[in-house]
Amino acid sequence: MGTWGSGNFESDTAREHLSAVVDRLVAEVSEAMAGDPVAIEPDEYWGVTVPCNLELLYVLALAGHTSDRPLRPETVEGWKRDFMAVWERTIDGLEPSPGFKEERRAVLVRTFDRLAGVAARRE
Repeated sequence: MGTWGSGNFESDTAREHLSAVVDRLVAEVSEAMAGDPVAIEPDEYWGVTVPCNLELLYVLALAGHTSDRPLRPETVEGWKRDFMAVWERTIDGLEPSPGFKEERRAVLVRTFDRLAGVAARRE
């Protein structure tokens, strides 16, 4: 195993670990998005944590920390389409407070769009 710098991710072992973490985040999102749509409703576990994973992937990518298997922008766009369709279909049933629905929608859209943008720049 090689080391090429003093940074936290500047060795083969660290790079493999980072790749495994990123791959796990992507796998969790992929599995959630391919599963029962009920699981990604706004008040369900994956409905809350999918955007968290996307944000983590975005922050890691901005710092230059990605997997050996690049995330494709069209994958992120597909996730956005499917996730937002479920969100739009179910959010009103949760009776959100005034303004929350619009604010949360904007955050979700921005989260998907920023990750798709980073993915597109990597291609």
